[in-house]
Amino acid sequence: MRKVGIAELPLHYGKCPRWLFDRMKKLGKEISEIIILEYGQKEFLTRLSDPFFFQSFACVLGFDWHSSGVTTTVCGALKESLNKENLGIAIAGGKGRTSRKTPVEIEKFAESLSLHDSEIEKLIYSSRMSAKIDNTAVQDGYDLYHHCFIFSEKGDWVTIQQGLNYKNRFARRYHWLSDNIISFVNEPHNAVCCDRKETGVLNMVARESEESRKTSVDMINDNIGKKLSRQSTLDDFAREMKRLKMPHAHDIKKLSRQTISALINAYEIQPKNYEELLAIRGMGPKAIRALALISQLIYGKEPSWKDPVKFSFSHGGKDGIPYPVSRKTYDSSIEILRHAIDEAKVGDRQKINALKSLSRFIE
Repeated sequence: MRKVGIAELPLHYGKCPRWLFDRMKKLGKEISEIIILEYGQKEFLTRLSDPFFFQSFACVLGFDWHSSGVTTTVCGALKESLNKENLGIAIAGGKGRTSRKTPVEIEKFAESLSLHDSEIEKLIYSSRMSAKIDNTAVQDGYDLYHHCFIFSEKGDWVTIQQGLNYKNRFARRYHWLSDNIISFVNEPHNAVCCDRKETGVLNMVARESEESRKTSVDMINDNIGKKLSRQSTLDDFAREMKRLKMPHAHDIKKLSRQTISALINAYEIQPKNYEELLAIRGMGPKAIRALALISQLIYGKEPSWKDPVKFSFSHGGKDGIPYPVSRKTYDSSIEILRHAIDEAKVGDRQKINALKSLSRFIE
């Protein structure tokens, strides 16, 4: 599995009007069905995992090109439309409280796709770990509030999730794609795309954090939680050890009882590697950060502090930018695609081939 990209968007409030959302569901379904019909389920998931394709898709559907609502609205429209179709694709999760229902929805939809129990367990684990990586292992200041998990009858999946940074008023979207990469915790992303970097980002899944990950596991298995429970702060712990001086930029205040309890619980479990450590329930951002800092302090194993980020409208936009949505043109697009799909299903691919020719012409 790999994280394919990140998109960063201004935080906007407001609601998608019903007349537009209903059309987004219809057009989104038709476009999705043609991609699946032409290229297969895996290619459809691969495209959704690309932040640039996803943004272009939203523009074609008529939503604001630079709004944080792109993520929740497009995912919501696809969820409502594709789950009703027999395309071998299911969508679980969503915004806020709905995101917490993701495991239950995965089970429900996976059974309808005839997936085995072991495959369902892998999907639920992948959903949980992709969220935990972006909310806990990569501490960039964006708190997740949206988690959408899309999977196929063959067990391939993509995660599209989004977090908020209340200080800079931006939202950051994360894209994950299932693949043949072995580890969640060592460079799981393939590309990170946006036009800004944050400072002081703890990135425990960076290649540079490998030694810090190892020492974090070693310290947990050596019961660092109980040692910390006898200290009021990490600074006290540092003075007692007399190994290294805590850098000023890494100052941490009192550890909460919940954090220390999570560390002690992790010791009792004795994780074999960093992925198992991160997967333990209760191992949140504070516990992960504490271990990383202690690792640097005691053993000199410094984690990465670099933000992992690197650097078409068809029907108009919801807010009238670059121009208002043309309902007549929108409905016409839906009808054209619908007829092309219906005819392709009975062997007449003339309209589908015409669409291909148009795409080559535009290029």
